[in-house]
Amino acid sequence: MRLGDGGLAAGRLSAKARMYGFVISFLAVPLVLYVVFVISPYVQAFYISLTNWRGVSASPQFIGLENFTRLLDDDVFWAAVRHHGLLLLAMPLITIAIALFFAFLLNLGGGSKGGTMTGVRGSKFYRVVYFFPQVLAVAVVGVLFQAIYRPDSTGVLNGLLSMVGFKEPVGWLINTDLALWSIMGVLVWQAVGFYVVLFSAGMSAIPRDVFEAAALDGAGRFRLFFSVTLPLIWDTIQVGWVYLGIAAFDAFALVQVLSVDRGGPDNATTVLPLEIWRSAFTFSKFGYASAMGVALFFLTITFAALSLRVTRRERIEL
Repeated sequence: MRLGDGGLAAGRLSAKARMYGFVISFLAVPLVLYVVFVISPYVQAFYISLTNWRGVSASPQFIGLENFTRLLDDDVFWAAVRHHGLLLLAMPLITIAIALFFAFLLNLGGGSKGGTMTGVRGSKFYRVVYFFPQVLAVAVVGVLFQAIYRPDSTGVLNGLLSMVGFKEPVGWLINTDLALWSIMGVLVWQAVGFYVVLFSAGMSAIPRDVFEAAALDGAGRFRLFFSVTLPLIWDTIQVGWVYLGIAAFDAFALVQVLSVDRGGPDNATTVLPLEIWRSAFTFSKFGYASAMGVALFFLTITFAALSLRVTRRERIEL
């Protein structure tokens, strides 16, 4: 090797070192912040779940897995888990079905005009209307639906039912059989707009030539939706399903605002985040609350991993 070649190689190594140093200098601060404010609280929560800390003592007593053993015999904990299971099955399915229907109408429901697939008339206005619930604060949504679900004739729903012949008001939030479904309806109502926009973006990214070719081959709207649109936006639907599943493991704010006695009646609407909050800040059982948090963490991670695994399919390239 000539002397000049050695100098050139050393120069390349020096340039790479400077480049890596430049990249690391930008990544170091975000990485430190992530470790301090995200990873560190997780580690701390895992440790607290193994103690009997009540939020006061500076040196909590280590009790091992006792908190987790108590969880296995806690009826309220298992009621919350069952509610999450119901939310996990129904909420993503209903939300995605409604959002896909509206997104298809807004992007392709108008048929072919001038050789181009278009949405229904007024689709831009409808996009704003569907997305409107997303800009409302949870407290506003809670107050709004408290008026809608009021269990007498002054409630919006009961008022409408009385107009069509129903004399007995329905206790939407005080009936143990209806309360969770009523809150789920609010969750779906608030979430649909975002997923309409998400799926509309996915449909807009599909070349219009694909739809026009399918229409020329005689595909109707039903066939166009299930045979062309769904396979091409499957990745977007998969992401939406995971997001909605994670949201189903939350629901704290609306349950807190809408439910009777925070999770009632008779624990019919309670969810794990609410029980974590109650155990920590009402009963000062921070160790037990952290154990619930750890259980919720693993439930969420398991759901996300299984969803990505089960819904995986080959990508369709255009």
